[in-house]
Amino acid sequence: MSEQVIIIGAGCAGYTAAIYTARANLSPLLITGSQIGGQLTTTTEVENFPGFPDGIMGPDLMFLMQQQAEKFGTRFAYEDVKSVIRDEATGLFTVKTSGQNYEARSIIVATGASARYLGIPGEEGLSHGLTACATCDGAFYRDVPVCVVGGGDSACEEAAFLTRFASRVYLIHRRDTLRASKIMAERTLANEKIFPVWNSTIAAYKTDDKGELEAVMLKNLVTGEETELAVKCVFMAIGHTPNTSFLGDLVDRDQSGYIVREPGLMTTKTPGLFAAGDVADPHYRQAISSAGMGCAAAIEAERYLLGV
Repeated sequence: MSEQVIIIGAGCAGYTAAIYTARANLSPLLITGSQIGGQLTTTTEVENFPGFPDGIMGPDLMFLMQQQAEKFGTRFAYEDVKSVIRDEATGLFTVKTSGQNYEARSIIVATGASARYLGIPGEEGLSHGLTACATCDGAFYRDVPVCVVGGGDSACEEAAFLTRFASRVYLIHRRDTLRASKIMAERTLANEKIFPVWNSTIAAYKTDDKGELEAVMLKNLVTGEETELAVKCVFMAIGHTPNTSFLGDLVDRDQSGYIVREPGLMTTKTPGLFAAGDVADPHYRQAISSAGMGCAAAIEAERYLLGV
C-alpha cells in the first residue's frame, strides 16, 4: 500500500512538514537519514527561535520537534535514502533506502545543505569555536577577535554581521582579491573592523586546556610562511553543498546545487515532489525559515493529494 506522503530529512523543515501533514490525517512517514535533527544538533544554544526567550540548546529543540511530530502520528524510518524514482504512468514514487523500498503518492524533500569545511586535522572535534553560521553564533563572541574564511558575497556578509559583536574580524582568503560583487567588496574593505588576510588559508587550529579555540595557524600560499593568529572563533563561508544527489533528474538545480522551486512555492518540476528548508534555500538558511518552508510544503502536498 502506498504512503500518502513521505518526508525525507529530520531537521526543522522535515519535522514541521511532519507535524502539519500528520495533523491533516495523512499519516506521514519521515525517513530521517543519518543526521537526525539536522544541523541544529551540532550547535549549542539557539537564541533566535521564537518561543524560547531564554534560548534553547539545538539538540533539545530538535527533540521537542520530533516529540510533537510523533504526538500527531508521524512514523519514523531510521534509514538513509539511496534514490527516488517516479513512475510516469501511475505518478507514484519509489523511495529506495539502505533497507527497503517505499511507495508514496507525494514526497517532501527536506535534506538540508551541508556546510563546507577545510577538512584539516582537528576540525571534527572542535565543537566550540568553529561554525558556519554567523547569524546563529555571532552574538556568543562579543568583544573578542574572530575570523571568516572565504572571499565571496556570503563571506563578506558574514564578516559585516560579525562586526556588531567581535572586537575585530579577520577575513581570510586564498587569493589577493575578493570574489564578491564590487559593491560588497568595497563595503567590506572599507569597514574599519574588518582586516583582510590575503593569499592565506588555515593550516591548523590551536586550542586551550579546555579545548576551546584560542588561535589558528595561517599558511601564506605564496610564500609558504606560517604565522599564528589569535581568534576565538572561525566562521566558515566557503559555501554549502545541498544534499540532493539521490534525486537524479527529478529536480532542477541552480548553479550552486540548490533545488529550484516554482516562484513563491515549494513545488518542483516534478508533480508531487516538494522541497523545503536549506536544500532549496540559498538565501536565509535559518531554523525558523526552514520551519516555515516545511509548513508550506506540507500544505501544498495536502492540496496536491486532494487534487486542488
